[in-house]
Amino acid sequence: MANNPVGVDNTFRKKIDREEFLQRARERERQEQEEDERRRSKGKGPPVQRKPLKQRDYEIDLESRLGKTQVVTPIAPLSQQAGYYCSVCECVVKDSANYLDHINGKKHQRALGMSMRVERASLEQVQQRFELLKKRKPAGSFSEKDLDERIQKQQEEEEERKRLKRERKKEKKEKEKAALQDQEDVDPDIAAMMGFGGFGTSKK
Repeated sequence: MANNPVGVDNTFRKKIDREEFLQRARERERQEQEEDERRRSKGKGPPVQRKPLKQRDYEIDLESRLGKTQVVTPIAPLSQQAGYYCSVCECVVKDSANYLDHINGKKHQRALGMSMRVERASLEQVQQRFELLKKRKPAGSFSEKDLDERIQKQQEEEEERKRLKRERKKEKKEKEKAALQDQEDVDPDIAAMMGFGGFGTSKK
């Protein structure tokens, strides 16, 4: 067997330059440290103090565009697209249920500067609220006279419904009676000649 000529590298092993790889590792560590510092600097700072949740002081318009037809183009601005547009978050929600979920949700409330925590009410605030609700309700808004009128009206409607039902039943009976009368008027010989022998009745 002939030996390999001298000076030929037949090991096929990859030569690794240790200095180059050490330099690459140091560079990568330095970049990671810079990214960590950048993240920490963003996260640092005084915590944002948000206001507690409060009741809405405006009415939500869900029905103004109900039943209306609208031409929607893909190049139209968000506020003119189909659905409900939220100007605070600049997004479009497709139906009223999701719109209500959105405006009551965390993202929308944060954009308004509120946290999702509710301020604890004091005893005085609860008493004031009760007084306000008592004043808002008109005095004597419901009486026995109103109740009697409602009962009488309901009874009248029930009687009218029964009367109409009786009339329909009576009309149906009269129609059936008239059909039987017509059958009896037809001569049996002529009926047999024409191919029908009594219109489905056994009566002679």
